Amino acid sequence: MNIAMLGSGFIGRFYADSMQGYRSKDKIVSIYSRKEESTKKFATDYKVPFATTNMEEAIARPEVQVVCISLPNNLHEEAVMLCCKHKKAVMTTKPLGRNAAEAKRMLEAVEKAGIFNGYLEDLVYTPKFIKAHESVKSGALGRILWAKSRETHPGPHSDWFWDIEQAGGGCILDLGCHCVEIGRSYIGKDIKPIEVMCWADTQVKPIDAEDHAIGLVKYENSAIGQFEVSWTFRGGLDLRDEVMGSEGTIWINNFLRTGFEMFTTGKGADYVAEKAESNTGWLFPVGDELNELGYNHMFMDMFNAIEKGTQPKETFYDGYVVNAILDAAYKSAKSKLWEPVKLDIWRGKTGVSKDSHLQLYDADHYLVKEEVTHYGAKKLILKNKKTGKIIERIE
Repeated sequence: MNIAMLGSGFIGRFYADSMQGYRSKDKIVSIYSRKEESTKKFATDYKVPFATTNMEEAIARPEVQVVCISLPNNLHEEAVMLCCKHKKAVMTTKPLGRNAAEAKRMLEAVEKAGIFNGYLEDLVYTPKFIKAHESVKSGALGRILWAKSRETHPGPHSDWFWDIEQAGGGCILDLGCHCVEIGRSYIGKDIKPIEVMCWADTQVKPIDAEDHAIGLVKYENSAIGQFEVSWTFRGGLDLRDEVMGSEGTIWINNFLRTGFEMFTTGKGADYVAEKAESNTGWLFPVGDELNELGYNHMFMDMFNAIEKGTQPKETFYDGYVVNAILDAAYKSAKSKLWEPVKLDIWRGKTGVSKDSHLQLYDADHYLVKEEVTHYGAKKLILKNKKTGKIIERIE
């Protein structure tokens, strides 16, 4: 693939390292950035033949097959519309828009233009997530009841994240988009999100947006998604997921505890891992960030889908649904109430009822719990179907 990269900053370089390194046959041929100095530096570092501070010039070049957007949130829509104008396949970093209205306009535009669209939600492509998701899909956890995702760190790298107009929000939009899509994936992306309850506050940073938030997302089948996000967490980048089902549980620690621990006085120490706060003392390096954060698997999925003429696992539609959920979270943070998720476009199941949670034991009883005691007896807690009486039986 010949790629036009829009944005030469932190995430753009992560993307470039993965795109040009993993399949070893994809090449960035055009780079756009708002600052001439960083544009030239990116072009030199990645051997990009064409560099410009004009966005449309970067996109319109005839050799460009796909455009990768790694720009501030307020520039996503402009970039997407130019991709539609020039009929270029497009992939964009998260979140898709600053709100659901922006996301909907982008979704409708790419579908009207008939161009490939990919939503770069890397955390549903991490090796640990992929393995866990396969277990969930195979039924190893039974019915998924609760999916919790946490992303916290000391705050983003670039100035625009801290400007509510450019970013569109604070940590809910920046980090909650990851957590919500992780929860949706475990619960089922075809299960409709119904309403959201969210607490948010600005506890530490001198900004207009929120720097800490906790939210609950209720789904039509009664499953619950939970997100915990913060720009105030000290100690590095903490990425954790937990999935609870009727038949099992999964715990995942993606980043802060990697099985790689190192102590150093700091002599000769340099970069350790994304958002590490120190390079002295006990450290927790990451062996392969591009792989552990999902970038390699994500771009492999995107490029393979383009080549096969199919949809990737994550599309603009997914980004739109996430934005709609986060809109409800922001409303709830203000109203202190459960707020409905407003989805003008819904392509999943409808009218899904709560799955039956009743487990039969015999003709007369439901099974509440079964256990073996420390003294070797098997104890059963049963509920009579007719009377509702709870009894225990020892076998």
